Amino acid sequence: MNTHRTYTLLGAAILIGLGAAGGYWLALSTGEHAADMSAMQPAAADKKVLYWYDPMYPQQKFDKPGPSPFMDMALVPRYAQQEASGAAVRIDSAVAQNLGIRLAPVVRDTLDSTLGATANLNISDRDRAVLQAPEQAFIEKVYPLAEDDLIRAGEPIADLLIPEWVRAQEEFLALRSSGNRQLLAAARQRMRLIGMPAALIAAVERSGRTQTVWTLTSPINGVIKSLDVRRGMRLNAGQDLASISGLGTVWLDIDIAQGNATRVQPGQSLEARLSAFPGEVFSGKVKAILPETDTDSRTLRVRAELDNAQGRLRPGLTAQVRINTGAGRETLWIPTEALIRTGQRTLVMLAVGEGAYQGVEVRTGLEAGDRSEILAGLQAGQNVVVSGQFLLDSEASLQGVEIRRLSDSAATENATTAKPLHASQGEVIEVSANAITVAHGPFETLGMPGMTMSFKLAKAELADGIEVGEHVRFAVSEADAGLIVEQLQTMEAQP
Repeated sequence: MNTHRTYTLLGAAILIGLGAAGGYWLALSTGEHAADMSAMQPAAADKKVLYWYDPMYPQQKFDKPGPSPFMDMALVPRYAQQEASGAAVRIDSAVAQNLGIRLAPVVRDTLDSTLGATANLNISDRDRAVLQAPEQAFIEKVYPLAEDDLIRAGEPIADLLIPEWVRAQEEFLALRSSGNRQLLAAARQRMRLIGMPAALIAAVERSGRTQTVWTLTSPINGVIKSLDVRRGMRLNAGQDLASISGLGTVWLDIDIAQGNATRVQPGQSLEARLSAFPGEVFSGKVKAILPETDTDSRTLRVRAELDNAQGRLRPGLTAQVRINTGAGRETLWIPTEALIRTGQRTLVMLAVGEGAYQGVEVRTGLEAGDRSEILAGLQAGQNVVVSGQFLLDSEASLQGVEIRRLSDSAATENATTAKPLHASQGEVIEVSANAITVAHGPFETLGMPGMTMSFKLAKAELADGIEVGEHVRFAVSEADAGLIVEQLQTMEAQP
């Protein structure tokens, strides 16, 4: 009996001890959890809300939460911490070094008064001779020539037998012995009219004999581009026999980047240097800007002429050209490799602090070598990313970092005169050229109840495609003339 009582008391003591230990552990855990929560709560309370906004219309700010008047969603708070760092993507310096991120300054420099480009020498089509059979003829002899051979003026190509010419010569010689001057003059005129050269007519008169063979010769110095003569061939009047391109002048076809198109004008002087003639400079002038661009390189083709009296310049040679485009001017430059071209706009990643980078929209101008002119979006002394900028741009997109647009820059400069927009929605009652009448809901930011009223349009094209009866979202600004519609878009039909 005593033994049983002893075991009972011992079991009770153990249970009491376990309960006390469990209570202590639970109290400790609860205390720690409460401490953790109390430590976290002030952190959330410390976040100061600056304003609420719709991510689709971040330029419009609201002083209290609620549904967006633009989209079917709740307004999102913008915290002070986000305002301080949300406009840039931040990368640790060690990570930036591993990514190979390099910076280059935005510099103000003078635009070079000369423009460099590459060029090719081509045959000038302005100096081309086409040789044809003057009458029906037979080829008696051909001389040893072929296409692409150089030929000099007066060099023989083929001997032709022209029956019509022979008959005209015989008639002339027969009348010559008659002594009738009028008939003789008529026979001489007939030889001219059927195409006999003056030199051949003179040879007939001088020798008193028929010249049965006429030698076809080159009228110019140049290169044979086509040759279609064979011994024994029968020729028709007007048949092409040879084509010869002169080399007294050659065309210099220059490839100009599209960004430099406005810098080149006909009449500008230029200097060309050819690797085939080291140390020599060939001068010329821009003759024309061709109407079509090169389909492969998308470059503009500019044409100049170079004198080639000595015949040393051959088609196919390449040249480095400097075109004198006039006096230089100061402008902003950055390395071309810093540009991110999206197809719709051009961006750069701007360094805005230690390890912080922001996407900035820029407007570019001319290109000179490996540099690009910046017309808007940057200032001298700023630094842009020239290596690793695409990675930063992708990271900024993932983090939702806003790009500083050119319009944002203009808005910042005129912040004191910027007018806030007030949004509402409603049904279109009437549309005219410069105004729209809407049965709209309340303008909460104006404290204006819903009603039907007419609004002037900031731009007439805002109402393009808007029809009576459609439901629209719109935003207005306050002006002396009343409320002006600045934004207008149709709403999707509700099921």
